[in-house]
Amino acid sequence: MKIGLFFGSFNPIHLGHLAIANYIVEYTDLDQVWFVVSPQNPFKDKKNLLAEYHRYELVLRAVGDDRSIRATNIEFNMPKPSYTIDTLTYLSEKNPGKELAIVMGADGLGTFRKWKNYKQIIRQYHRYVYPRPGTDPGNLQNMENATLVEAPVIGISSSFIRKAIREGKDVGHFLPPPVWKYIQEMNFYR
Repeated sequence: MKIGLFFGSFNPIHLGHLAIANYIVEYTDLDQVWFVVSPQNPFKDKKNLLAEYHRYELVLRAVGDDRSIRATNIEFNMPKPSYTIDTLTYLSEKNPGKELAIVMGADGLGTFRKWKNYKQIIRQYHRYVYPRPGTDPGNLQNMENATLVEAPVIGISSSFIRKAIREGKDVGHFLPPPVWKYIQEMNFYR
């Protein structure tokens, strides 16, 4: 079984994340995509971040009982900040016989060489890179041990969702209904 690990803060998860995960499962050789909820990305500010258990709950509600898209909170019990190589190593040890890969947006390639042990990641784990707004696909053709996935460019971002909610906008159509309901119940991002 081939599993794509889609790392992120998912603050909050939205329909764009789900559309990309669904596209990856349907149009690549990956059997599943796991959303890996990261407690703290070393490259992002933590001030607007919901508590990790709330973000994990949002992801669980988003994926529901989908068998090809899953959620994991594996990084919650690992040292913080979380580093992709550490999670990959741990999951590889715990899941022998499963081939792990990374699912990432093209916008993440700008900082990829700053990732801990990025050369080891390139050697050991294939990357499936999907386009993001503002990235030129022509610059992505010569990536080592990576596949550029011709997925649709999704212009939704978690920062857009948070800002819209703060401004009192109804963004319910950008989110899975159970996610939007939980955000409203908990009064998040206001």
